[in-house]
Amino acid sequence: MSAIMFKQAAVIASEIADSVEKIDGTQVEALIERILKSEAVFVAGSGRSGLMIRAFAMRLMQMGHRVHVVGDTVTPAIGARDLLIIGSGSGETQSLVAMAQKAKQIGSSLAAITIKPESRIGALADVVVQLPGATKDQQQDFLTTVQPMASLFEQTMLVVLDAAILRLMEKSDQQSDRMFGLHANLE
Repeated sequence: MSAIMFKQAAVIASEIADSVEKIDGTQVEALIERILKSEAVFVAGSGRSGLMIRAFAMRLMQMGHRVHVVGDTVTPAIGARDLLIIGSGSGETQSLVAMAQKAKQIGSSLAAITIKPESRIGALADVVVQLPGATKDQQQDFLTTVQPMASLFEQTMLVVLDAAILRLMEKSDQQSDRMFGLHANLE
């Protein structure tokens, strides 16, 4: 790796570390408790945030949770004992707002992972995990980033959700080798 690339990677890693330090751990614990109490977990997000939330869904599935990605062709209907987790930096993406509203009408629990807890999705949520960062229009709330658009939010979401998986493993006394048994094996 060139010296310039290494320096840029170090800046990104430093930004992620600073971002993670600013997170309220009790919010993440509340999310974990909702996951444990839910019959099924549904996840949704748009763009790169959607990719991060899908990665979380994969790990939940590997832990043995019933988990579905909203919009997949095999996703069943959400129910009143289920949880919808939406990852949205702005909390205002119209399609995700509509999903949040529908889930609440059905009686489902809603968790928002967002920069803006005061957003429409945040206001509807039973649990909010506020992450630092900038939205895609670079409106920064309490953390400056050199990265484009919402990169820092998306990276922080992935790291925090991976940490949530570790906490879920701890709470359910699971080890990686058991999870590997649920890893895709058709390759």
